[in-house]
Amino acid sequence: MSVKKILVALDGSKNSLRALTESIKLAKQTKASITGIFVIQAFPTEMGIIRTVIGNVLSKKSKNFLSIAKSRCKKNNIEFFDVTEFGHEGQTIVSFAEKNKYDIIVIGSRGMGIIKETFLGSTSHYVVHTTKLPVLVVK
Repeated sequence: MSVKKILVALDGSKNSLRALTESIKLAKQTKASITGIFVIQAFPTEMGIIRTVIGNVLSKKSKNFLSIAKSRCKKNNIEFFDVTEFGHEGQTIVSFAEKNKYDIIVIGSRGMGIIKETFLGSTSHYVVHTTKLPVLVVK
C-alpha cells in the first residue's frame, strides 16, 4: 500500500493530538502530506441564537487547534492542509476521505463505556465500520 495522502481527524482532544503525532511519523516514512479535518457538529436550526454561539466557539477552537497541527507538521517538514467541515463527525470524515481519495484515515480512540464503544469512541467506531479505506486508530 502506497501512502501519499493522510487524513487525520482532529477535535482538540489529547487523543487527536496522539493521532496527529502518529500521522507525522507515517508521513515522514512515506513522504506523504497530511490533511487535518476538524468537524463541527451541526446543530438544528431550531436552536437559534444558541446554535450561533456554539458554532462560533467551535469555529474558534477549530482554527486554534488546526494552527497547532500545522505548526507541528511544519517543524517536521510535512506538507499540511486544514479543513473545517460541519455535520455528523463520523459521516463527514468518511465522506470527505472517500471523495478526496485519501490513502488512510488516522483517528484517536476513546473509551465511552457503552457496549459497542467499550474500546472505541462513537466517531472512531463509526469510521472503522463504515469506510472502505484503511484506518489507523491511535490510543
